[in-house]
Amino acid sequence: MIAIFESGYRRTCIRFAVSLLIPLCCLPHSAVAMPATASPEAQVDSYLAGQMRKLRIPGLAVAIVKDGRIVLARHYGKASIEFGQPVRDDTVFAINSVTKAFTGVAAMRLVQSGKLDLAAPVGRYLPDLPADWRGVTIRQLLSHTSGLPDIMRAPTVETDAAAAWAWVQQRPKDFAPGERFAYCQTNYTIIQRVLNSLEGRALDAPLAEEQLHLAGMKHTFYGDAYDVIPGKAPTYSWKLPGPFVNGYSGATPDATWTLRATSERFLPFRRASSGLNSTATDLANWLIAINDGRLLTPGARDAMWTPVAFANGKQGTWALGWQAWKRGGHRTVGMTGGGRAAAFYFPEDRVGVVILTNLAGAFPEDFVDKVASIYAPELPLSGVPALRIALDEKGYQHASDVASTIEIKNPQVAWPEMELNDWGYRLLSTGRARDALAIFQLVAEKFPESANAEDSLAQAYHVVSDTKNSILHYRRVLQLDPTSESAKRHIEEMTSGMKQ
Repeated sequence: MIAIFESGYRRTCIRFAVSLLIPLCCLPHSAVAMPATASPEAQVDSYLAGQMRKLRIPGLAVAIVKDGRIVLARHYGKASIEFGQPVRDDTVFAINSVTKAFTGVAAMRLVQSGKLDLAAPVGRYLPDLPADWRGVTIRQLLSHTSGLPDIMRAPTVETDAAAAWAWVQQRPKDFAPGERFAYCQTNYTIIQRVLNSLEGRALDAPLAEEQLHLAGMKHTFYGDAYDVIPGKAPTYSWKLPGPFVNGYSGATPDATWTLRATSERFLPFRRASSGLNSTATDLANWLIAINDGRLLTPGARDAMWTPVAFANGKQGTWALGWQAWKRGGHRTVGMTGGGRAAAFYFPEDRVGVVILTNLAGAFPEDFVDKVASIYAPELPLSGVPALRIALDEKGYQHASDVASTIEIKNPQVAWPEMELNDWGYRLLSTGRARDALAIFQLVAEKFPESANAEDSLAQAYHVVSDTKNSILHYRRVLQLDPTSESAKRHIEEMTSGMKQ
């Protein structure tokens, strides 16, 4: 499986010694595990300091909501490496696909006012769409189960909206609506047009302006790297060293990395899916407004957070503009953006966590459960969240043993294959190939009949230059799925290379 990342950015190289990038004075003093008796603030400081050092994150801001109020707002490190500016409470970060959660709220505000029907075919609102698109429902668009082709593949997606829209309408559907999940920006381009047509606005107008006003969000703006946004931190990424396999770095942990500034383009027609920029405290206030009735009724809010089922009745992990999971008997809902931003809420615990960074590839969604558990000690963390927290402390080489320990404590624990697999690819994409390998080994152990699990494991072995085991597991892929052309190709390429 291939991990999904938002595309569309150009990079400018900025070289720094890593030791100078995040001075120790800019982070909390302790990055080791804190005793449970330490204050929640100290525990958050310590944990996030450790993550920033490990992942080389230049700057980060966090805000915690508990029982309808902000109980913690912290900021660490550098907002701008070029100008030496620290992160402040009013530092604005790009939040990328967290924008989709705002679109979910905008849609539900029209649902609760009776203007929009989630079950209606989109052709009711946009009759000029291609004929085989018109039967897709609003709910399927919001939950990425439409099967429509992705406008992000259009050659002009960053330069010419009309040409990109014309291009995507000529493409065939990828699958029947409701059949499965596929992350697709076309869905939100269409939703943007639907909501704006209902409100009498230009089709590419932004959707969240009313929410920003009602929630008192004074530092949240639409725009991209080509717009002047007050207080906005640049976004960076690390250029990883080789060797590379299928785009993934197999470099050793002590190899030299290079920091780059990224420049993203979100034309107005994409701003239902990407394009908002905000602060951690603004997003925390937005979470509060969603829950105190200013933005949605309780019924509309709960409907927005309910996972959408596929046509076969199986429940997915996407709701309406939001992702949704279970933590034991507790829910967690939220959205991530660009591998750098995360905003999550735990309804049963009345806790919200917002973590924003200026590093593409920081994946702060992986920090959220740990931070939430500090303010929600009753949060039942098992499965993937418990495993992630334990491996951060003990090392990823212990993945199988730690998983077994979790199973002993909770025999009913579920190991979602997709969630584990996505985690492995996040590790792989950020230069942590050996950690990723440990996760993919666990996935293959838990799902021995999964060709996808074997394919991911084979790829990880290839990235770390273990050709023998890579071929072994690609052959296992072919045993499970004889039609896999990619497995055949990889085996042929590696076998040919070994003969030379």
